[in-house]
Amino acid sequence: MPNKTPQTEHSYTQLDPRLSASCAPTPVQQPQWLAVNTELAEYLGIPEALCGTEQGARVFAGNEVPDWAQPAALGYAGHQFANYVPQLGDGRAVLLAEIIASDGKRYDLQPKGSGRTPFSRGGDGRSPIGPVLREYIVSEAMHRLGVPTTRALAAVATGELVQREQAEPGAILTRVASSHLRVGTAQYVLAFKDRALLQRFADYVIQRHYPDCADAKQPYLALLEAVIERQAQLVAKWMSLGFIHGVMNTDNMTLSGETIDYGPCAFMEAYDPATVFSSIDRRGRYMYQNQPPIAMWNLARFAETLLPLLHNEDEDAETAIKLATAAVEGFEAHYQEHYWQAMTAKIGLTPEHKSAQTLVQDFLDLLEQHSVDFTLAFRFLSDNEPTRLASLFTQESAWRPWYERWQAAWPEGFSPNQLAQVNPAYIPRNHRVQEVIDEAINEGSLRKFNRLNQVLREPFVEREENADLMLPAAAGEQVTRTFCGT
Repeated sequence: MPNKTPQTEHSYTQLDPRLSASCAPTPVQQPQWLAVNTELAEYLGIPEALCGTEQGARVFAGNEVPDWAQPAALGYAGHQFANYVPQLGDGRAVLLAEIIASDGKRYDLQPKGSGRTPFSRGGDGRSPIGPVLREYIVSEAMHRLGVPTTRALAAVATGELVQREQAEPGAILTRVASSHLRVGTAQYVLAFKDRALLQRFADYVIQRHYPDCADAKQPYLALLEAVIERQAQLVAKWMSLGFIHGVMNTDNMTLSGETIDYGPCAFMEAYDPATVFSSIDRRGRYMYQNQPPIAMWNLARFAETLLPLLHNEDEDAETAIKLATAAVEGFEAHYQEHYWQAMTAKIGLTPEHKSAQTLVQDFLDLLEQHSVDFTLAFRFLSDNEPTRLASLFTQESAWRPWYERWQAAWPEGFSPNQLAQVNPAYIPRNHRVQEVIDEAINEGSLRKFNRLNQVLREPFVEREENADLMLPAAAGEQVTRTFCGT
């Protein structure tokens, strides 16, 4: 791991002063390490002197700002549960720098829970330890599951209490993202009613995330289509894992196609398309089965921000609307393609197989009818014998006919154990994450955090000593409501 200064830039905050506000983190009383992702740190070129050391704790707690950082809070707007809020922004986070990794890729480095900013809107800018540990565990698990996501670099306790419903220990998470540019960022830019600024912003997004669009005949239409494709692929991946984001507001959807803002997120256990975990989602807007149409709704809001760029100023705006509408309506086809690729792969077939989609849907119907665990049902298909699959049902007649139909559809040379590389054994089950949080708050211990985090590094590799972490929550263990971290 290097000890030299990391290579950093500040291209976005230099794009236009209206898009961010310089804002240093607020120092804390007693920074102490909770976790550090040494593998990620090495890839990013973070100096070894900042990993697990007292100096590192001071830096990632905000008590010491290195000379390569220029901390700033980013502005953005957003539709929150369909209600438009013209100014949100980083109310408890700051962008330290854009760091250039060893392979030349650019990443944002952002501490969350680092204190008040000009966008705080009355909040304290802090985070309790629970949301920090949750995001650390879930975002790193998502990465290992092959889902585009922000990642966790460091977690530091502050030595201070944060007042929510009750006083809880405070903490700061430093996360890494391809960028923190959101649909809500584009909405924020549009509100300035400055076409030149909007064009500079769109050009920046193209340069940073979709450079091939620059050569397109209509680069801004190409940008819209590229973002739509990325989001279709991302949400299909969520659905294939039973992941429920919980708060799919437009300010929580990245333009890069990465999962961001792990608040009241959770993984579904018993398969039910209407599953909701978020305590604030009282009407089920962001339930599991609504995630694809909500993604499309959000992308329509992004399309609206690009309308001024989709036609010349002296042309009829109807042209732009038609182009944008056609692009957004294309989301469904993109999503269906990625969804069926992912879901048929979970049973060892391809979407082109004549029985594949029917077999998948019939299996899902079985799981819903019998309240069977989504993750375990697909995982147990990788066994050479259906003993464990049978254990999920009360009667053999429930699953045996489907299983025999599936066997008849196996391609030549197929072996069920091939599916062990597709269907995970371990996910960050909600009750296990809650156990981690409770232990950290009540006992000041990270034993369960460290164990769960380590097991989730290899989610497809079963080990007998970790069998308990595969199991869904028992009746008295179920955590049916999750909460935002603000």
